[in-house]
Amino acid sequence: MSTLRPGDITDEMIQAMDAAKRQGLQKDLRVLAANIRADAEGRYDSEEPGWRAGVEWTLLWIENTAAQLTEGRPGAGAGGQGQGVSPE
Repeated sequence: MSTLRPGDITDEMIQAMDAAKRQGLQKDLRVLAANIRADAEGRYDSEEPGWRAGVEWTLLWIENTAAQLTEGRPGAGAGGQGQGVSPE
């Protein structure tokens, strides 16, 4: 069994691993948004108006965050820059 040395892991390998992580997180976020949307359907009429706005803002934030994960620009991942969506 061979062991990996620091020079054995290339930049391309690191980039491929990072891309796979981003794609997995993007998929998870989109599933979360779909689940929230499905659970919220039909509830808007029976709840106070602010509830609908909160759900819509949350879905927008999740979808924007998921889209940024594969934009390919620096800082566009989880915890990166440019993810802020203001509810105002």
